[in-house]
Amino acid sequence: MQLKLEPDLLLAKSFQPGKWKGSYGLVGHTADVVNAITILVRVLGDRLIEQFGLKCTLAQLEATARQSAYIHDWGKANEHFQKVVRHQRDPLKNPQLLRHEVLSILLAWEFREWFENGPGDFLTALAAAGGHHLKLGGKKGEPTSEFGEIRPSGDDKLYLYVIDRIDGKPQFNRHFQQLLKYGVKKLGLPAKIQFSKSFAQELKQRSALIWSVTEIKDKRKEINEFLSNEWEPDAVLLAVVKALLIPADAIASAIPNTNLSISHWITQEVQRTLDEEKIQKVINARLQNNELRPFQIQLAQSSARVTLARAGCGTGKTLGAYNWAKSKAIGRKLIFCYPTTGTSTEGFLDYVHNEVDAILLHSRANVDLEMAKTGEEDAAGEEINNEVALKLESFQAWGAEAIVCTVDTVLGLLQCNRRPLYCFPVIAQAAFVFDEVHCYDDCLFGALLRFLAVVKAPILLMSASFLPWQLEAIQKAVGEPIQVISGPQDLEQQYRYRFDYTDNPNWERVETELKEGGKVLWVCNQVNTAIAVYREAKAKGLNATLYHSRFRYEDRVKHHRKVVDAFKANHTQPVLAIATQVAEMSLDLSATLLVSQIADPAGLIQRLGRLNRRYCGRALDALFYTDEKTGFPYSQEQLEQGLKLIQSFTGEVCQADLAQWLESVAKKGNPDTGSVLLDQSWRTYPASLREAGFTVTVLLEQDLRTVKYLSSKELPRYTVPIIANIKEVKTWKKHKFYPIAPSDRWNYSPDLGVYEIKS
Repeated sequence: MQLKLEPDLLLAKSFQPGKWKGSYGLVGHTADVVNAITILVRVLGDRLIEQFGLKCTLAQLEATARQSAYIHDWGKANEHFQKVVRHQRDPLKNPQLLRHEVLSILLAWEFREWFENGPGDFLTALAAAGGHHLKLGGKKGEPTSEFGEIRPSGDDKLYLYVIDRIDGKPQFNRHFQQLLKYGVKKLGLPAKIQFSKSFAQELKQRSALIWSVTEIKDKRKEINEFLSNEWEPDAVLLAVVKALLIPADAIASAIPNTNLSISHWITQEVQRTLDEEKIQKVINARLQNNELRPFQIQLAQSSARVTLARAGCGTGKTLGAYNWAKSKAIGRKLIFCYPTTGTSTEGFLDYVHNEVDAILLHSRANVDLEMAKTGEEDAAGEEINNEVALKLESFQAWGAEAIVCTVDTVLGLLQCNRRPLYCFPVIAQAAFVFDEVHCYDDCLFGALLRFLAVVKAPILLMSASFLPWQLEAIQKAVGEPIQVISGPQDLEQQYRYRFDYTDNPNWERVETELKEGGKVLWVCNQVNTAIAVYREAKAKGLNATLYHSRFRYEDRVKHHRKVVDAFKANHTQPVLAIATQVAEMSLDLSATLLVSQIADPAGLIQRLGRLNRRYCGRALDALFYTDEKTGFPYSQEQLEQGLKLIQSFTGEVCQADLAQWLESVAKKGNPDTGSVLLDQSWRTYPASLREAGFTVTVLLEQDLRTVKYLSSKELPRYTVPIIANIKEVKTWKKHKFYPIAPSDRWNYSPDLGVYEIKS
């Protein structure tokens, strides 16, 4: 027996008694989302067409986007969903038979003739609507052939609030009819409702619309076969409509809970862009009355849409990038992308923080900024899940003029990652800077190439070196002339380094450097090695600090700031900083002595970028020693190549020498340009942007007493990445999606980080 609706209407979401708003109803929420997506398209305007090279007109894009918003929640007109939002069905114990967005596709498909006689591209709208929760056609990051999962709901059929029989005649359910009338009035759909012959037959024969599991399977199969075999979508148009619908649905769901106007808020936030005065303010603050270098001026003068800045560490690429933005990002938002959270945080604090309306955006940005201020801000007083927190953080970016983030926030769009989709109104009108491109793995570089091929925005790529095959791939992806601007030769040809290689580390040389007031950076290949070196340094009575990735995030931020601050010019105490590969990109410092294990060539060059970064007028020593552990993180071949690099130079070495050597020996990569958003047609699901690593992010059992009282938003303060057997990790208990590392296997201290207890 069907559920009697109380209150007597179709709901789109739950609500508290006495706090009703029209937006909680299905028609009201649908109207909100249509309104939101319409405003987004109109505010972004022709830039949407230009940014993605769309072949349709803005009017056609708007009509298709509006249609997708209109369709997206049709499937909520079913008994299971209506019981869930009325708290009459536990979705964990008794899941809905079929996700509502899949039902939206099945229902809208029956009305396809009606939709096709209206404005917009119906099939594009349909596919976009079905993927608006990123759960269509994929599982665990891989595509499936399943068009929506039929779940063990305890029922073998599903009642839909679509038709009723009154006086023996089939009529549209009055609540569903309101939805249809809205489509006629607001979307310009035909006044005469049209549907398929098979659906018309169902209406004649049945007293109510009840679909059995068998019928649902048949309908899924029909649509799947058509969309997979007969439909050839415009991949970029489909991607843009998907990327508009997801944030439109999110903001339309959030704003009704406030006193804000959807139209006013979206317009005000999205229209806020950079002007020349604001960019100049950033430049002036960094210049401190000095003059721009010639290559920094040349970046701003580049006539190419895509410009490459090839310059070594410490040459002023970042300042040059902001000067480039002064000519390329006016009237746009500026997105500055770094490879890691550490580098993005430093880039934010060093340049745009408190200078323009800017935001730092990455998975733990709130921790970074709080620690950069006082380190003791109050925790949120209410429980908030990761998804809600992610949306709220993304909405903050809509109104920012400059966004500093990890590259995942932009390139993750191609793999349907949530944050970039929620940030799409920013991405759709931005100019982009990608820093440290030489550090990208094949997945990241492949994603960059695909981004360059699709996004027609002003883009600046920055790297210490571009390999010949990379330049060729970038040129091919861009498909128009690019311009490569090299850094100042006088700086890159300064002899900064002297190499020395031994089997064992030279402690005597380290102690001498410290006695002379020097600042030493020691880089190890593994965390355990770094901890052992740190313990030995402390035993020798040295002023040592330890920095690696396996701290609680809050402690890691403290260690990061401690190291960076210790190397600043106004800090006169000698210091020994012992680190792992995190030093290769996350630390903007200038050491007077580098000690490093042999690593791969690219890693060694990155480490050398932290030695004599602020050139002192002469070459400084870099001491290298053997890493006897092969296989992880470096193969024997990589270690041999690293040693070959060091032994290739017997005198003083400059950055230009290193770049030339790397370009002469580097092998061609195999970038993966595949994209879920662009290649998977109707499928919409999140996939990994980066190559799979060896680590897993966990909570420690010893922290459970603390974290169990924290909101999900606060949990990143206590997470740690560890290297562990994945099969074993799957057997561990979990707390809010994080595995809990058992205390009999893993210990932790704020000084050392997390380490495995050896049996």
